[in-house]
Amino acid sequence: MDKTKIEEIKKITEDLLNKMTIRGFKVEASIDLISTEGEKSENVLVNIKLADPKFLIGQEGKNLIDFQKILRLIISKKLQSPAYLRLDVNGYQRQKIEYLKDMARRMADEVVLYKKEKSLPVMSSFNRRIIHEELSKRQDVLTQSQGEGENRYITILPKNF
Repeated sequence: MDKTKIEEIKKITEDLLNKMTIRGFKVEASIDLISTEGEKSENVLVNIKLADPKFLIGQEGKNLIDFQKILRLIISKKLQSPAYLRLDVNGYQRQKIEYLKDMARRMADEVVLYKKEKSLPVMSSFNRRIIHEELSKRQDVLTQSQGEGENRYITILPKNF
């Protein structure tokens, strides 16, 4: 993706925030290379810095997820091509990802130590993907998504269960 498109994405984001009457923000946009199961993809990382981010993040990041969907649709329409976008506000997503990875490693260590499966709480597909990816690096545990619809969760099992 070229620098012109990144600047255009930044401008679209700023315009949307202004229309929402959100003030005192700074928008940064950059290329984010994501590696999933050996494949690399290019996303645009849009980081918004705010003095009071609660409204934009929402409870458990729900507003942030919805805002990202809306922003992705607007950008795709204006650029007339699919937008692969990751949105973060004051580093919230980055911290959440690190927390999930750390929790996954700790739970996997418990599973290996006690040789007993452990189920994690219900979580979004994005959060489950982070945990699956983190634990796929390990040779001593397996992960499975279980449940239906909004009630999906991960079970971590010892490899030789």
